[in-house]
Amino acid sequence: MALTIEDISVFCKKKGFVYPNSEIYGGFAGFFDYGPLGVEMKNNVKKEFWRRFVTQREDVVGIDGTIITHPKVWKASGHVDSFTDYIYRCNKCKTVIKGDDDKGMRCPKCDIDMNNEGKFNLMFESNVGPVKGNTSYLRPETAQVIFTNYRLVQEGARQKLPFGIAQTGKAFRNEISPRDFLFRSREFEQFEIEFFVHPKKFNSCPFIKEVETMKVNIISAENQEKGKEHIVMSIKDLFEKKVCGQWHAYWLAQYYKFFLDMGIDGENLRLREHLKDELAHYASACFDIEYKFPFGWKEIHGNADRGQFDLKQHMEFSGTNMEYFDEESKEKVIPYVASEPSQGIDRAFLAFIFDAYKDDKKRGNIVLRLDNRLAPVKVGVFPLVNKLNDKAKEIFDVLKKEFSCTYDKGGSVGRRYARADEIGVPYCVTVDFDSLKDGACTIRDRDSTKQVRIKIDDLANVLNGLLNGKVKFEDVLKLSK
Repeated sequence: MALTIEDISVFCKKKGFVYPNSEIYGGFAGFFDYGPLGVEMKNNVKKEFWRRFVTQREDVVGIDGTIITHPKVWKASGHVDSFTDYIYRCNKCKTVIKGDDDKGMRCPKCDIDMNNEGKFNLMFESNVGPVKGNTSYLRPETAQVIFTNYRLVQEGARQKLPFGIAQTGKAFRNEISPRDFLFRSREFEQFEIEFFVHPKKFNSCPFIKEVETMKVNIISAENQEKGKEHIVMSIKDLFEKKVCGQWHAYWLAQYYKFFLDMGIDGENLRLREHLKDELAHYASACFDIEYKFPFGWKEIHGNADRGQFDLKQHMEFSGTNMEYFDEESKEKVIPYVASEPSQGIDRAFLAFIFDAYKDDKKRGNIVLRLDNRLAPVKVGVFPLVNKLNDKAKEIFDVLKKEFSCTYDKGGSVGRRYARADEIGVPYCVTVDFDSLKDGACTIRDRDSTKQVRIKIDDLANVLNGLLNGKVKFEDVLKLSK
């Protein structure tokens, strides 16, 4: 049977990845807690996004802004007036769902017309300080604090156009009907970049040749309107056909490639162009990267061309000059956000779990084939029998200083391998009686189940090479013969 979102929810709870929040009180819809394995994997996901798109680039710097900001920030951004959904309620079963417009909805349970109760703002309100009425909001996105700090970052970090500012952190949306486990929740994490360019150069990306031949699955706005499926296009096609600018296309390609590099099956990934009537108030163009979940193609990444909207708005509402003096053109300009990669960390986490989850009938257990960089535990250490605990613990104590490790001595070695497979441990080290004689132990590869004998003194170096991708397991097998 096909894997469902409920199956993944049960798996994540059982293995310690994700728990329903406040479960002892019956749960709290739209909120989830990450368990021992989940927090490690989620941190790895965030680390890889940050490493790829911030620390490994010269043109992107990071900040860590507050969750609550001055309320005028959200008035200027348009969220106070525009960040709304329509509420629909069934008079018979009392089901409440959201709608994006006022065209009417039918109850999915009763199949009768639902009552439109009007617009509902999705921001969480918070009273700041002891005086009532001093209202602000929990941020519904991490982008705005980037815009409000734009000038300070640009001047302090001595950045010149084009450059980006990145942030990762919590965001909050008071969803009318949270659903599908982590996919639509009320508290979540984002990793966002605002990439600023000269307003006359949004279509002039010096790095475009790095990605222009890359092929992607894409469903255009036109094909959606005609009811057609996605097709394969090159990144070059996107900007040459004026579907988007070069910088926008470049960043779409970079994130698409990130998911492929991190192990997502290319058949489960596509770009979707937003229809004109669904574009956000600030966007002139927007694309989603979608993943093929069992409940359909769904967004795991959004990427908008925000133009000059935000800086102009904050300039008007705050009275602060947001202009930038471009030394090359000798003119003052308001920078143009050619691309805003907006990455949901929890949705990426969910996609990685789904894509890695394999029910291996031959082994008789689940194998979580996560990329080594994302795996919550990198190495398992097992003594063959309890008499070898001392030697195995000695090896474990050395390895845990370099890697996230687990130590397991319960049950048969086969059962311990299965437990490690189920939580995605890439490599297991088994200590046997021969280890006391020859100073070697066995490394077992999760994906192939192949094993190789390695000197204990070389163990850390070999594992490091395997985990960082510089060495393949097949190469280790060859060297050991």
